[in-house]
Amino acid sequence: MTRSFKTLYVALFLLALLPTSLLALSSLASYDMPADPEVLDGELARSIEHHYDEEFPLKQFGINLWAALEYLAFGEGRAGLVIGKDGWLYSDEEFDAVADGQRQIRDNLALIRGVQRQLEQRDIHLLLAIVPAKTRLYPEHTGSHSPSALQRNLYPSFHQAVQAAGIAAPDLLGPLQAAKRDEQVFLRTDTHWTPEGAEVAARTLSEVIRSAVPLRGEPQQFVTETVETRDHQGDLTRFLPLAPLFDSLMPRADRLQQRETHAAQAGGGDLFGDRDIPVALVGTSYSANPSWNFAGALRQYLERDVVNHAEEGQGPLVPMLKYLQSDELKNNPPQVVIWEFPERYLPMAGDLNDFDPNWLAALKADGEQQKLAAANR
Repeated sequence: MTRSFKTLYVALFLLALLPTSLLALSSLASYDMPADPEVLDGELARSIEHHYDEEFPLKQFGINLWAALEYLAFGEGRAGLVIGKDGWLYSDEEFDAVADGQRQIRDNLALIRGVQRQLEQRDIHLLLAIVPAKTRLYPEHTGSHSPSALQRNLYPSFHQAVQAAGIAAPDLLGPLQAAKRDEQVFLRTDTHWTPEGAEVAARTLSEVIRSAVPLRGEPQQFVTETVETRDHQGDLTRFLPLAPLFDSLMPRADRLQQRETHAAQAGGGDLFGDRDIPVALVGTSYSANPSWNFAGALRQYLERDVVNHAEEGQGPLVPMLKYLQSDELKNNPPQVVIWEFPERYLPMAGDLNDFDPNWLAALKADGEQQKLAAANR
């Protein structure tokens, strides 16, 4: 490069940088200095840096532009997302082989059997509701992506393992596959089922319970109503940061029928009263999130109230282990515990650091004894 060309290059670069720099400096006008800032220890500098980073004018543009390039050129989003056909999005947890997955499956199955043994000792029936993967129900939209061998075999092997241990686990895949011919049972842009899919699962589980266990109390009528139909941007769209600059590239939003279930008679369905509730629900966001109304559908088909101990963002193991140690289980034991357990979590390690490792080891040992007892039977 000649000297004159270098000079021109630097001048053009500074000229391009100047508007951005002025915009960035203008963002400091909205900065609120913390009270009594500490200059010497860097607190003030960190505060300004954080504000500058959040308000940097090209930050959102850069994020949107890079996401658009990945999406248009390679059909990819951020790590965690698999982009299928026809606007369908999937979690990569349903595709990828899990490191040391077989060992984790054995550990989790031991915990599941240990939970059953703990409940059995309290004369409580465990009903395992294994939620099929979205890829299993809608493989026609996955495009060129294919689940690993471990993922493909997960649902039948999960059922086989728990049935061998004597744990009741009704098949939900067949009823959901039958229902999908008439209605959408999983959301296109979300990892979860639709309220229609949740209702199919609730009806199937309720039929099993009512045929096997005479539930306490008098039957109670519950009514489910559609309160609104709205656009729903699924949780998987977070891995596709195209908005607001390239919002038109986003898959179209799902249409969600928001349902609510309430007791037909005024004063019924109070979960915080002193009534004897025969069924408890434990699980993940499939049960905890009111958008799907899974607990409500269970109430309607069981004709009994259901106490819901499901939690979002914790996986299926943590809420159940917390419930096992709760005063609620000790003081108000139900007849039946429905444990909603998405199949994709079986080979995954849960964050169990808040639990006593000795207690967990004893629970697994109980599970191994349960396995041997079931084999002998």
